Amino acid sequence: MKSLIIKFVMVLFGLITGNAVIAAEKATEEQAIALVKKGVEFYKKNGKEKALAAFSDPNGEFVKGELYFFVYGANGDGIVLAHGQNQKMIGKQLLDMKDVDGVYLIREANKIAVSPEGKGWVNYKWPNSVTKALEAKKSYIERVGDIWIGCGIYK
Repeated sequence: MKSLIIKFVMVLFGLITGNAVIAAEKATEEQAIALVKKGVEFYKKNGKEKALAAFSDPNGEFVKGELYFFVYGANGDGIVLAHGQNQKMIGKQLLDMKDVDGVYLIREANKIAVSPEGKGWVNYKWPNSVTKALEAKKSYIERVGDIWIGCGIYK
């Protein structure tokens, strides 16, 4: 019951402010992991070229609300290979990109990707594309072949 009341208040707030998207529930860790796992399977089945195109399609199956992929090579060069929210990012070298606290998020994500396990979480602060507010974010990273796929959630 308490959860239902909270959801109602969030929807009401969204309608009053004219930004109903704020009222949407935040994505979960489980949803981010599941989407990345789906992407890994797609990559294995369809190959790199088709996967990168699918991962970059803002209207495709790998963009779900605030969940989208950002993909880099596991070679550590920091070049964006795919981006589900902003195709203008593709081809950019972002190895030295930092958050407001000085976290080199692409370097940290790459460390996770090339680790023996090849998967894990990186924490940083990032502007929420929906609310425009700076928020704590964590992204699940998983290596497949010679790339790694990242998908983040706002905490």
